[in-house]
Amino acid sequence: MILLQTLSTDSQAVADSLNTMENTAQSIGLFDLLIKGGYMMIPLYALFILAIYIFVERIITLKKAAQTPKGMMDQVKMMVQTGDIGGAKMICQEEDTPVANMISKGLERIGSPLKNIEVAIENVGKIEIYKLEKNLSLLATVSGAAPMIGFLGTVAGMIRAFIGVAQEEGMVSPKLLSTGIYEAMITTASGLVVGIIAYLGYNYLVARVSKLIHSMEYTTVEFMDLLQDKK
Repeated sequence: MILLQTLSTDSQAVADSLNTMENTAQSIGLFDLLIKGGYMMIPLYALFILAIYIFVERIITLKKAAQTPKGMMDQVKMMVQTGDIGGAKMICQEEDTPVANMISKGLERIGSPLKNIEVAIENVGKIEIYKLEKNLSLLATVSGAAPMIGFLGTVAGMIRAFIGVAQEEGMVSPKLLSTGIYEAMITTASGLVVGIIAYLGYNYLVARVSKLIHSMEYTTVEFMDLLQDKK
């Protein structure tokens, strides 16, 4: 009888403890968790804002760079074949895109050896590629640095938690230890989230840049074939 009462009392205590933990978990919102992450959350906030800014800015730039009209090359071909080089240049100058800038440089070099024209176009292409890839390396750095900063924050938080436990006299409260640990783990989770977002954004932008570079190379070959036929 006494054993049954003891088991019943223990079960009730466990149930009360679980209910208390559940109510506490429900009362802690996302904003509260982010605040409890400590001072190491500040650089993670900064990296997150930086990653979003770079991603949005690059998306706008790449979208603008890919807006070369499909009929532009057809018009340029027709004018080059009829000898209207000035008109072809005007068409390219109206479009501020990497492909248009490369073709415009090639048109300026018409009359020179084909090799010189090709080198001039390649030089402009390198400059345009550099513009397209601007800040991508910084975004890659964010994707790698954010998780490491998160881990550093966790280690620092764990150290503080165990120092607090060591300074306690008598029985150590499980709440004291668990609170310190979960607050320390917040920085790891936040760092991983920022790192994943930056990593996915970086790979997406790299794929967009590669597609644009392929289009630039294809147009260059097409233009050089046009000049070769014209010769």
